[in-house]
Amino acid sequence: MSKLDYCFSNDYMVLRPDRAGPLELLHLLFSPKVGRNRAVDCFTSTEVHSFRRRLSIFVNLLLQLFLLSLVGPAVAALGGALEFALNLVSNVLHGRMEYPDRKSASYRSITGFIDPRVDLERSIQPTDSRYHAALCVMASKVAYENEAFIRDVVTRRWQMEFVQFYNCWNDFENGYTAQAFVFCDKAADAELVVVAFRGTPALDAARWCADVDPSWYKIPRLGRAHAAYTHALGAQRNLGWPKWVEQVKGKPQRVDAYYAIRDAVRRLVEASGGRARVLVTGHGSGGALAVLFSTVLAYHREKAVLDRLAGVYTFGQPQVGDAMLAMFAERNLDRPRKRHFRITYGDDPLPRLPGESSSAAHFLHFGIRLHFDSFYNLKVVKEIPGDGSSAAPPAAVVTSRLNAAWELARSAYLGYWRSAYCREGWLLLAMRAAAVALPSLPK
Repeated sequence: MSKLDYCFSNDYMVLRPDRAGPLELLHLLFSPKVGRNRAVDCFTSTEVHSFRRRLSIFVNLLLQLFLLSLVGPAVAALGGALEFALNLVSNVLHGRMEYPDRKSASYRSITGFIDPRVDLERSIQPTDSRYHAALCVMASKVAYENEAFIRDVVTRRWQMEFVQFYNCWNDFENGYTAQAFVFCDKAADAELVVVAFRGTPALDAARWCADVDPSWYKIPRLGRAHAAYTHALGAQRNLGWPKWVEQVKGKPQRVDAYYAIRDAVRRLVEASGGRARVLVTGHGSGGALAVLFSTVLAYHREKAVLDRLAGVYTFGQPQVGDAMLAMFAERNLDRPRKRHFRITYGDDPLPRLPGESSSAAHFLHFGIRLHFDSFYNLKVVKEIPGDGSSAAPPAAVVTSRLNAAWELARSAYLGYWRSAYCREGWLLLAMRAAAVALPSLPK
């Protein structure tokens, strides 16, 4: 029997750190009967005989317990205070003697201070083959900001049409855990529609916990999908991914990400006479939501939107599913032409989430990977579904520290080497200095 009263799958494994006490953790180490463990939601007959895999679940539960211990008003207040202080200092330095308003178009997130760029690179025009990727880079970065900031950037800086910002409800966590915005190149007869999902905010411990969680559901015809991203994207309790859902009466603010954004994109494509091309993008967990969103479009056979899908560009995207899901995505997103591009950089740990050792049996990457090293040399890697990624060699510990030191030195003259557009701010330089001691920090 299933222990989940809201489960929509006949094959699943969901970790429950809220139920993980000393007895449950010890049980994982000494008994293969994980289905009888309160800290693991799955069918009670489920057994895991591999000690290595049970140890991975044990370690992951400990990590989630630690991250959940950081979730609370104290840490949230610390993050809010740091963000407020950065905005206050920025106002003073720019001669604006005003109290920072968190909902204003000038208020930045911590991520926005790490990389303050918002303008599109002028050297890359819409006719350039690099334009879609360059636009998605900025859209996935701006997605971390508040609605007013995003609207101002899209309309005033990019001279495009802002459509809507979405703050989306997660029915499994009873909270708003997914944010995204939609814009297009012009108000009438749009030729380009862009969907950008927000990644994990800098100091959001609850979302960190979701990113490292290797829980999954097996969805018929689709394969195993990452549970946290499935929840955030708007899966329905007991139903999973029905093609249509009804809006809950009296609760119009509870928007399901997939359904609301899908309908908005469909309307924009139809309004353009079926000519508009569609881009979907996101950084980190936002990239995971972007590729899962596009895959569910294919799962629902949304031909009108899929035929106009020009590209899915993700940056530092974690793993979202197993080999079956990977092959389904490749059949639908990369045929008849390549449309899913996964961009990675250096030693960024985000693409390795939810963790190689804990999830190799069910999670892997797929599609075309465009990898940039610290010299910005591009390497194109074709990843075959079913081929697991190997663990990093011990020498990587040494090379990662050398790379971190090189990145710090290079950043000092990056603006002179490349262009002023590439110049990095003081906060990012400080983080690069910290990465010399902790080289696993996200790049």
